[in-house]
Amino acid sequence: MEVQLQGVGKTVAGPDGHEVHILQDIDLNIDRGEYVCVRGRSGSGKSTLLHVLGGIDPATRGSVTVAGHELTGRSETELARFRGRHVGIVFQFFQLMPTLTARENVLLPMELASVIPARDRETRAAELLGDLGLGALAHRVPALMSGGEQQRVAVARALANRPRVLLADEPTGNLDSKTAASVHGIFEGIAREGITVVVVTHEAETVTRYDRIIHLQDGRLVSRPHGRRPGEEAA
Repeated sequence: MEVQLQGVGKTVAGPDGHEVHILQDIDLNIDRGEYVCVRGRSGSGKSTLLHVLGGIDPATRGSVTVAGHELTGRSETELARFRGRHVGIVFQFFQLMPTLTARENVLLPMELASVIPARDRETRAAELLGDLGLGALAHRVPALMSGGEQQRVAVARALANRPRVLLADEPTGNLDSKTAASVHGIFEGIAREGITVVVVTHEAETVTRYDRIIHLQDGRLVSRPHGRRPGEEAA
């Protein structure tokens, strides 16, 4: 299992001082190379679940293991190091550095995490941009790219350090249907290469894209929590 959550809960203090339960009793297993969609209405806890998986927002209780690393009780420094080495994150609004070119945006996580040897970083960045059809845009800043091009740069950046898990938060929410389909095709290819891909969305996209769809309602899972069965077809 690449992702294992046991009894995970996330509680925050509400404006009136009372506890608000964002996630409740989450038990979830996700296999290596599985392409999973987390779906639910606004406020169901989808983004919080993704942040817990990425070590961005620690769980209040329970056990969180991602890429073989137990995240519970880790310091902010340890979690940042974990993300840099094992997790790639794609955001809805791209979050590219506006003054950096596509090439420089992809190089940045390599320089911060030092996972890829310095001598290999330029080649790695060029290969990622080329694989995503962005070779001609390597020296272009985000403002001179379309939304789909920016999102593909964001995917390249998320893959820079060869993560074991890729997390995507509403990655196609700002894209037209054709570009969104292209991005999902990229994710499918990434999963076939053995990277676990977890996408959060509220959109009613074609269910056959995913190996499994997980539904959240009021912070609770309302669908099968375990990884796909051996030989199971995409649903």
